[in-house]
Amino acid sequence: MLAGFRNLSGTFSLLFSSSAPSVLPSVLSLTQIHCFLTSRQSSVHRHPPTRCLSRSAPSTGPMELKEALQVLEQLAPLSLAESWDNVGLLVEPSKPRAIKTILLTNDLTDAVMEEAEAVSCDLIVSYHPPLFRPIKRLVQKDWKQRLAIRAVEAGIAVFSPHTSWDSVKGGVNDWLVAGLGSGQVSVLSQALGGASHSHKLEFMVRNTEELSAVEEELKACDGGATLQFSGSRPDSSSLHGSITCSDSALTPSVQMLLRHNTPSQSLSIQKLEKPPLLGHGQGRLSVLDHPVNVATAVQKMKTHLGLNHLRLALGAGKTLESSVSSVAVCAGSGASVLSGVKADLYVTGEMSHHEVLDVAAKGTSVILSDHSNSERGFLTVFRERLAVRLPAEVTVLVSKADRDPLEVV
Repeated sequence: MLAGFRNLSGTFSLLFSSSAPSVLPSVLSLTQIHCFLTSRQSSVHRHPPTRCLSRSAPSTGPMELKEALQVLEQLAPLSLAESWDNVGLLVEPSKPRAIKTILLTNDLTDAVMEEAEAVSCDLIVSYHPPLFRPIKRLVQKDWKQRLAIRAVEAGIAVFSPHTSWDSVKGGVNDWLVAGLGSGQVSVLSQALGGASHSHKLEFMVRNTEELSAVEEELKACDGGATLQFSGSRPDSSSLHGSITCSDSALTPSVQMLLRHNTPSQSLSIQKLEKPPLLGHGQGRLSVLDHPVNVATAVQKMKTHLGLNHLRLALGAGKTLESSVSSVAVCAGSGASVLSGVKADLYVTGEMSHHEVLDVAAKGTSVILSDHSNSERGFLTVFRERLAVRLPAEVTVLVSKADRDPLEVV
């Protein structure tokens, strides 16, 4: 059985009108459609829908883990995370327990785990995922596996948001760029929505009888189709129809239409683009309302990050008195996101030696704070956002043991 053929509920929207498509078509010929059907794999990748970012009212009484996770995802939907990332609930205790204490940390280390146990923590929210690569065994010699074992034994759940916090509007990168003051902020790498419909099939039918037949077959596939049409085209007695469907429903949709003579002769397939999620995505560029010089930018970022020292690479031909009117930021390791962006100043946690040389040679100055120092300050901001959405009985703490492994000596 082809994937998606048994249950297509909620995947179709059948629309009939004389209007032109709103996206650029990727049209396939009838021969190409047949080739496509024979070569298409049965397994497909599903894109989770983006959740609403609306604020939820605090509940009363004991809070379950699933309720706490719902609040966390309302604040930063996991669908915003990068595809390579490992986000969400990473450790789930076997015995459910009420969530009374939540500990926020940038990294889950031995010191942070000891702190979590000392405060009787029920849920650790670790910005960086302590479990990232696939695990074949749980043994004591690996420090990350050891931490996972300790969490399970202590009945502590572990959740990681990572790049969903980077991407979400008002998240880590918006907090980081605000360190240099207000400005016109834009996203460097735009996040895209997880649209439920990925393809549009356009075709013609001779009359309403054939139209009804198409609709009945969709209903037989449990498609839940809705039929709308505006009459015949001006230059033809035929009716123009279109079906929008999910990726998993594409193959059965095409097969159904090919069983009808007129639709099979006029069928075209278009790939629909995912809609942009405005304000969400990786990295930020700010055109400052009040430009500053490089020296002032350094001091502002020290204050914002709570650091005594930063590393600075001056761009070619620049001095500490050179003006900074635009700044591009990416929390953590930002070289790939910042690559090619035109700005007077880059701010990120870390870049390689040669990446810094390349950027500086183009006249852009670079501030490096070390990786987690560009992220950790957001925990305090997030604590306030989270606390007001939880019952009063739930305590939200920011780890005191969490720190960047590197320090200036």
